[in-house]
Order: sequence, then structure tokens, then C-alpha cells
Amino acid sequence: MLIMNEKIKASEVALTGVNGEDLGIMSTKEALQLAKEQKVDLVCLSLASSPPPCQLVGRTDFKQQAIKESAKSRKAEKGPKLKEIRLSAFIEEHDYDTKKRQAERILTSGDAVQLLVRLEKKESQEAKQLIEQLVRELKHCGVQEKGIQVSGKQVIAVLLPID
Repeated sequence: MLIMNEKIKASEVALTGVNGEDLGIMSTKEALQLAKEQKVDLVCLSLASSPPPCQLVGRTDFKQQAIKESAKSRKAEKGPKLKEIRLSAFIEEHDYDTKKRQAERILTSGDAVQLLVRLEKKESQEAKQLIEQLVRELKHCGVQEKGIQVSGKQVIAVLLPID
């Protein structure tokens, strides 16, 4: 929970400016007046010390930053998801490019990709070559977990994101 503006009860605060410059220790009233003049918020960073460290922050910047940090921490908690991309053995070039871009986007966002080709008749060789090509082209953003698995009616490869 953030303590902002008039909710700060301390008589004095250690103030940091909008661009990170140290403005020293001043009364909370002076800090609030300065925040109003600059059309920003006064945010208390910690209640552990006396005087509490506070910063002048643009409201939208601070809220967006807090939302991004909470989303990152939730994602790190859950770990990477495995997202499946299905292809056919005889895929057209435009569709192939689309699937490749989709895989790149998933890998760069931090999730793993499972490339899956469903087989019809005797397509296993073409499917394996297709997946090998895709794995080679995605080397810059993902590493292959195991070898390419050819089993019965499908060919599978799993790519993990590069940290």
C-alpha cells in the first residue's frame, strides 16, 4: 500500500526530486507545496526510517511502473507457460512466417513454445525437416529442450526462452 500526498503523517521527510536529485530534509508541508507546484505526487518510499524517504513522482509514471513490477513478480512466481503452435507438414511460406513470428513473440515474452506437426499419411520426413528449419531460425530467441520427437501421428519440438 502506497502512502501519498496528504496521507503522509511524518512532520519531516527526506525528499528526492522527480529526476532523482537529492532535495534534502524538509517539512512535509513544504514537500507537499513543492509537489503541487510541479504538478506531481509526493510518495513515501518507506516508513522504516526517520525521517521517511519520499520522492516527487508523476502520477501516471509511478502507477504504470507499479503495475509493471507487480505483473513481472506474478509471472516470475508462476514460471514460464508452455504454449503450443500447430503446423502442417506442407505449410505455405506466408503461414510459416506467421507461425515463426508468433513463436518469436512467445519466446521473447518469456514463455516456452511447443511446435507440433500433426501427420497425415507418410509426412514424417517433411514434418521433421520443417521443425528442424524452424528451430534453426528461432535460435536467437529460444533453445531446444530435447531432440525432435517423432511419435505415431505427430512430430514435436519444445523451445525454451533464452534468459
